[in-house]
Amino acid sequence: MKNIGFLSFGHWSPSPHSETRSAADFLHQSIDLAVAAEELGVDGAYFRVHHFARQAGSPFPLLAAIGARTSKIEIGTGVIDMRYENPLYMVEDAGAADLISRGRLQLGVSRGSPEQVIDGWRYFGYAPAEGETEADMARDRVEVFLKLLEGEGFAKPNPRPMFANPPGLLRLEPHSEGLRDRIWWGSSSNATAVWAAKLGMNLQSSTLKDDETGEPLHVQQRKQIEAYREAWKEAGHEREPRVSVSRSIFALTNDLDRAYFGSDRNSRDQIGMIDENTRAIFGRSYAAEPDELVRELKEDEAVQAADTLLLTVPNQLGVDYNAHVLESILTHVAPELGWR
Repeated sequence: MKNIGFLSFGHWSPSPHSETRSAADFLHQSIDLAVAAEELGVDGAYFRVHHFARQAGSPFPLLAAIGARTSKIEIGTGVIDMRYENPLYMVEDAGAADLISRGRLQLGVSRGSPEQVIDGWRYFGYAPAEGETEADMARDRVEVFLKLLEGEGFAKPNPRPMFANPPGLLRLEPHSEGLRDRIWWGSSSNATAVWAAKLGMNLQSSTLKDDETGEPLHVQQRKQIEAYREAWKEAGHEREPRVSVSRSIFALTNDLDRAYFGSDRNSRDQIGMIDENTRAIFGRSYAAEPDELVRELKEDEAVQAADTLLLTVPNQLGVDYNAHVLESILTHVAPELGWR
């Protein structure tokens, strides 16, 4: 059984070719697409977070708004860059969004990727400690965030508070029970996947990964998933972990689909440098007639190994077209992959 969600990068552009020309367009259309996706039976609505870009930079108001307009669909991120986050304030925002959605938040976090500006987190007032890298800073904040989500008191109360306190040390509010088990780590390497498993986080593996073996992306991801699940088992966690992979998948069912994606040139993995030190592998896109898509996806070892598939959507093509993209996958492809 697969969970199938959509993943939006939330682009907007003033171009006349874009249906999403402003931040307001993106936000309102994202809510509308989540509502439409829920009506279609899609399992999740996820959003990528980038700062200093014409994309989703502040996810929690959007997640809360979607939570208030929907009742079943999972709502999440893929991912929040923890280099930019205050983990205490984030606990409050996440707790509120989760309570508004009645426990449907699936929060993906990560060390982040190269951003639009140099060391953008410094503008937010953050810097790694002496001897620490920005990746260390992000992972340290994740550990603080996870600990605070457990809801244990840690702050000494004022002996003369404005309002009466419960007994003992105080925790951050609002607290949402169970959210700690719905935090995902966006991993680009085998080592951080194992680290996430030890901490009891679910795993998100996207269309971009460190090229650690030279093998196709789906093979490297399958091995990453296996390493993660083995580390989870060794850690002795009681619950079953969840694993997602994201893919660009388009079922060509009409002339408009064929016009947009019929000559897709990204049908093979690509190799590139994500920074001066990291060689990365970028996953291929899938665009074909439904029967051919089913055949290709059954050969994708990571899609077969994961329990959740996130479909990246071309959000600038508008709500109606993206709902059509999702409906085509759910109708013509997903059942053959074990969904429902």
